[in-house]
Amino acid sequence: MAKKTTLNAKNLEALGAKRLAELLIEISTGSASHKRRLRLELAGEQSSGEMAREIRKHLTRIQRAQSFIDWRKVRKLKADLETQRSAIIEKLEPQNADEALELIWRFLHLSESVFARSDDGSGSLIESFHAACVDAGRIAKASRTSPEALAEKVFQALQDNGYGQYDPLIESIIPALGADGLARLKDLSTRWLDEAGKEKPRREGRIIGIGQNGPIYEHDVYSRHNDLSARIALETIADAEGDVDAYIALQTEQARTSPMIAARMAERLLKANRAGEALTRLDQAAPEKDRPFPVLEWEQSRAEALEALGRLEEAQRFRWKCFETSLEQQHLRDYLKRLPDFDDIEAEERAMSWVAAHPNANQALLFFMEWPALREANALILDRHTEIDGNYYEILTPASETLKERYPLAAILLLRAMIDFSLQNARSSRYKHAARHLIACETLAMQIDDFGPYEPHHAYLDKLQRDHGRKSGFWTAMERLY
Repeated sequence: MAKKTTLNAKNLEALGAKRLAELLIEISTGSASHKRRLRLELAGEQSSGEMAREIRKHLTRIQRAQSFIDWRKVRKLKADLETQRSAIIEKLEPQNADEALELIWRFLHLSESVFARSDDGSGSLIESFHAACVDAGRIAKASRTSPEALAEKVFQALQDNGYGQYDPLIESIIPALGADGLARLKDLSTRWLDEAGKEKPRREGRIIGIGQNGPIYEHDVYSRHNDLSARIALETIADAEGDVDAYIALQTEQARTSPMIAARMAERLLKANRAGEALTRLDQAAPEKDRPFPVLEWEQSRAEALEALGRLEEAQRFRWKCFETSLEQQHLRDYLKRLPDFDDIEAEERAMSWVAAHPNANQALLFFMEWPALREANALILDRHTEIDGNYYEILTPASETLKERYPLAAILLLRAMIDFSLQNARSSRYKHAARHLIACETLAMQIDDFGPYEPHHAYLDKLQRDHGRKSGFWTAMERLY
């Protein structure tokens, strides 16, 4: 049974309304956000109209503000925005969907002024506006706004989508648009695309830069942006209508040679049972053989197209070949799940052997850690620890953490790789991390009775002092940690 001093609703109710009111006044003193929240609750108790007025007033205040919002103030603004959004969808929407739609739209229009004066490197603020786009779709469906008027609102928003704040809007609001609204939005977006494609006299407009081909005109930049935005809108509409050909027609000739775009076209063609055309599109946009990184989406789409055409063995051979080339685990998973029982076990063992012998030890280690295959990762490290590149701390640090319980020696060897890289390359910014790694090595060494062919910890420490004794930044960092 909970103590009477435990903070929960039941215990607080026992204080009585008068005492709780006094406490709320005391707690909210000096806190603008707490006061705003209390005012919203009081307004909501009077009527939905009063709450709407309170929300509208505060949204106007945010829009008119001019002070810069640096990264330290973003969290506070985010909380404020979420308070207003929550009030709209939790309190106002159930009572008055039309009023809620007007206010969520007003909330979305804040984005331009907010991003113009803020540093949202974390993406925290845009999350609130993306969530509001989803809210707008739901509220619009319950409102009495005509589909045509709603389409025009959406179109106007898309024209001011400079920060990507309206990216989820069309997809979210399609159910509320219906056939008539969708047709209106399609018509507006088609005109927008046509207008963006019209060539303007090269000598008109403001020059904003100089490129390899001469002056860069402001209207050219905006035209390209409008062209892309209109195409994205029309692609979403084509998907909503299930019109594969319309989606493909929106792709430029250059875009159709992109493996990623070809994969998107193929995905839609496969859903429309047009596997032959999907494969043709994919093969016409095959990635260059010397491309440093594979295009997973293209490879997966091609395997699915082959499979849809009944060329099952060819699809499996293609998956295995892609896996061997890139060590992309999704290809192996797709390959294995199509094999009969027991055959998949043998194939997985063959795959693990292939990975273990891969020329890039770091890439092989990453595969084993993500699969996961910790026993194989341990064997790889013990066998090829001299090939491990200690520069890749984003792989080695979590790998050592994962392995340290069952395979402490392997964890030590990974930590040593990072220490050696930092010291041998005089990466002073990493010395404090290298110092922590060395202390971790000392702790892990206590679990190991026999280092076998590998240097015991004391011998490794002696070597560091001998080879890097003059790197005072590292040894100072060590002293601070002890």
